[in-house]
Amino acid sequence: MGCGNLFFTILITFSVALITYNIIISANAPLKQDFPGPSRPSISVDPLIKMPLHRSSSQKKRLFHTAVTASDSVYNTWQCRVMYFWYNKFKDGPQSGMGGFTRILHSGKPDQFMDEIPTFVAQPLPAGMDQGYIVLNRPWAFVQWLEKADIKEDYILMAEPDHIIVKPIPNLATDGLGAAFPFFYIEPKKYETVLRKYFPVEKGPITDIDPIGNSPVIVGKEYLKKIAPTWMNVSLAMKKDPETDKAFGWVLEMYAYAVASALHGVRNILHKEFMIQPPWDKEIGKTYIIHYTYGCDYNMKGELTYGKIGEWRFDKRSYDKVAPPKNLTLPPPGVPESVVTLVKMVNEATSSIPNWWS
Repeated sequence: MGCGNLFFTILITFSVALITYNIIISANAPLKQDFPGPSRPSISVDPLIKMPLHRSSSQKKRLFHTAVTASDSVYNTWQCRVMYFWYNKFKDGPQSGMGGFTRILHSGKPDQFMDEIPTFVAQPLPAGMDQGYIVLNRPWAFVQWLEKADIKEDYILMAEPDHIIVKPIPNLATDGLGAAFPFFYIEPKKYETVLRKYFPVEKGPITDIDPIGNSPVIVGKEYLKKIAPTWMNVSLAMKKDPETDKAFGWVLEMYAYAVASALHGVRNILHKEFMIQPPWDKEIGKTYIIHYTYGCDYNMKGELTYGKIGEWRFDKRSYDKVAPPKNLTLPPPGVPESVVTLVKMVNEATSSIPNWWS
């Protein structure tokens, strides 16, 4: 291990130890994370009011830089190529606040798509530190990028490979307030016992933790520079704590970002129209992003068969080892607009991107 890696290992270890030392021991009641599904409780999307920490007098266009973290797997790479294709389609559209784009590649080495997609190569966490939860590399990658890259824009949009931009995205953030999508399964009140280990009572009410993940979020660059190291350290501390790990499971890193943002006093305007998630969201509506995290399974009558492989299906996990082919079969009649649009946009990207795999 080189001196640089050794230094970062010592830094991370010290940071985690410091957080762990300062945690507040709460009641040890067993907790269970409900898996997201079609039954969605209503969620308030009213703006969260907080006085901005700073106000800019500049009248220049408030551009944001789009940043996507990814590994060098085929699975992440084909999604990034599709995502970047649609970013370019809408970047200069009306009302767009979209500036530059960076794929933050946390594999530690360049890949063959460096010339196609603007890329910053970040180092992964030291071996074993992610405990098999590769998402922990995301906050660490952001820490490195924010420290080393020359980012021209004053705001950052944190996005993910499985996002497809469907129209120009304006800068939804304001000075002192981020803009974020509210996830119905991020429930700070429900998990207050666990979260108080990382967000002590003296920091404020548990409602100061917004029901968000790190993506999609538009936030001021200077705020994110402060949030990112805390996000990394809280993520690592949460993963090391068995109770927290059991409670949050695969959304642990999302909770960590929400906590880190609250610890730095950065609240978020919640925009439900920021993105949709097929098959549960059926219409495009006013959305800016399609997030295809869930599998879409239908019979030939156009009826959803979620939980059962359909006669027609689109699921990104079907393409974890190989990229999707060109000209995927379109859904049968009756399938919602959101799913039809998703497949058409994937097809347009794969047929237009030079040197697609198949």
